[in-house]
Amino acid sequence: MTRQIILDPMLPWPLIAGLVAIALLACLLAAFRGLPGWWLRALGVGVLAAALLDPSLQTEDREPLSDILLIAVDESASQGLSDRRDQTEAALADLLDEARADGLDTRVARVVDGEGDEGTLVMAALSEMLAEVPRDRVAGAVVISDGRVHDAGAAPDLPAPLHLLRTGRDTDWDRRLIVSNAPSFAILDEEFTITLRIEDQGDVPDGIADTADIVLAIDGGQPRAYRIPVGEDLQLPVVLPHGGRNVIEFRVPEAEGELTDRNNAAIVQINGVRDRLRVLLVSGEPHPGQRTWRNLLKADSAVDLVHFTILRPPGKQDGVPVTELSLIAFPTRELFSDKIDEFDLIIFDRYQRRGILPSIYLDNVRQYVEQGGALLVAAGPDFASADSIYRSPLAPILPARPTAIVLDEGFLPAISDLGAKHPVTEGLPDDYGEDGAPWGRWFRQVQVETLPDTQTVMDGADAEPLLILNRVKAGRVALLGSDHAWLWDRGFEGGGPQAELLRRLAHWLMQEPELEEEALTATALGQEITVTRRTLGDAPGAVTVTAPDGTESQLTLEEEAPGRFVGRLDGAEQGLYRLTEGERSTVIGLGPAAPREFVETIATDAVLTDAIDAREGGAIAVEDGAPDLRSVREGRRAAGRGWIGWTPRDAYLTADIRILSLVPAWLFLLLAAGFATCAWLREGRR
Repeated sequence: MTRQIILDPMLPWPLIAGLVAIALLACLLAAFRGLPGWWLRALGVGVLAAALLDPSLQTEDREPLSDILLIAVDESASQGLSDRRDQTEAALADLLDEARADGLDTRVARVVDGEGDEGTLVMAALSEMLAEVPRDRVAGAVVISDGRVHDAGAAPDLPAPLHLLRTGRDTDWDRRLIVSNAPSFAILDEEFTITLRIEDQGDVPDGIADTADIVLAIDGGQPRAYRIPVGEDLQLPVVLPHGGRNVIEFRVPEAEGELTDRNNAAIVQINGVRDRLRVLLVSGEPHPGQRTWRNLLKADSAVDLVHFTILRPPGKQDGVPVTELSLIAFPTRELFSDKIDEFDLIIFDRYQRRGILPSIYLDNVRQYVEQGGALLVAAGPDFASADSIYRSPLAPILPARPTAIVLDEGFLPAISDLGAKHPVTEGLPDDYGEDGAPWGRWFRQVQVETLPDTQTVMDGADAEPLLILNRVKAGRVALLGSDHAWLWDRGFEGGGPQAELLRRLAHWLMQEPELEEEALTATALGQEITVTRRTLGDAPGAVTVTAPDGTESQLTLEEEAPGRFVGRLDGAEQGLYRLTEGERSTVIGLGPAAPREFVETIATDAVLTDAIDAREGGAIAVEDGAPDLRSVREGRRAAGRGWIGWTPRDAYLTADIRILSLVPAWLFLLLAAGFATCAWLREGRR
């Protein structure tokens, strides 16, 4: 029970103050004029002012409330290293026992990894607990963690001490791989650098070498190992092997005794782009489709097109003097000998042997393809003639031989059974044609006989092969057995997807990864990984998925389209996933290869030092034993050797309030009237 005198004004304070001021001025005026009763008037004013304030005695019946200790328990991924979880549970049990012995209520929040890659959000958990309890009952806050907190700057305004019970051991050490500089895209065939570093942290034991192996693999391919110094930045020169997405994986083998190898890997995804796509287009003679080829290639600003049309063969005799011709001599040596390797794609459009290109230059084209080049032959009647380029050194790399028959009849190009699976023709738009037909017709086709191990992806008249693909050692060749593709571009009978078909064909010839017919790829959206297996063969087997923690699982793929099998899985944790199916493998990073929880794993006080010092708290290592819990007056340092403190808050609940006026109102009136009467009598006898 507590008692105190309170004032319960009958009028607003400003009004009381104004009335008292006026009355006092009147008393001062009376004193100035020499009236002997002025002081009695002042006493009367004081009595009236006291009456207006109504002084009362307040009696409260109070029930004391227990103080509250907030406890945030770090259960993030880094707390799973070594024996930190056991340390955490032991420290929590001891702390709860100490708090119970001191009569403290406790609130416990268990903090797991933040969404995405936000890390350990301990301060957010403390803020939530603080908002849920009365602030005047909070006697302290304790964080049980390895100290790797990622929102230390957002510490709440606690009214009591903040402490850290740090898990981990002083003998812990760890090795990590850091990629500090890597571009998101790079130009093909141009060298760029990736900056990486191997760093040892913690109590590194004697005998650990100052160099370490690093393993590099591109797109899950054959790994290559290098030995580099520890603790130094390394500028690694890299040249991308292909266009599109290149997944470069770096991995450092686990060292004996280190905390974890989860931060020993890094994955860098770099998009390979071509600076300029150099295309050599050689047209044998002018024809309606020639402009279509030129317009298609020139429409792309990234294409450098070199186009030559043979307008006047050497054997042509028309009587026009050579000096009067304005034609440019065909630069055969420069194009087909000196600079042939500079082209990304060579196209022969209705070209036939006319003595312009000697056999040695055509043999250079064959070697160019075998060494990784790309060749597209758009055949017309010339391919079926005696001067066909098939009857040249190019024959060994062409996917089909002509029968000397030209089919001059209308036909509807169709995708073959194999073509329905092949990325060049799979899913081509089929809503161009008229009267229900998918596309417009063509009217000429060269009959050919395909060679073994080639791929016929489109058929023409009488189901004859129309588009044939072939791999020749390191390069690729395509043969289009018609020169009427331009009809689609002109919109004849609705036209067709000529631009899309030729774009895909050119990219396949240049070995773009997204158009590989045998491929295992993976993409990630949020926490979902989509695995795609393209194949021209039978259904593939299950994909072996190796998670970041090393566990393996099997993923069954379902056919979503001909030749495309897809499976989806939810990634339980962030990091690097390795996917293997038969001889094919790939990797995909879900979030960073080393999540934020594993970037730095050595336990530390430093991250929370500012927040702890600002609230007079302390940091205690759990491995040194459980600290005592002591009561400390507010404003004093609340931590010492082997103990942490809490501040008594003396919170209470008011059960009953009684208010009694100290002086009755009639007594105030009687006193005021008495003082006024005395003043009148004193001044009347003067």
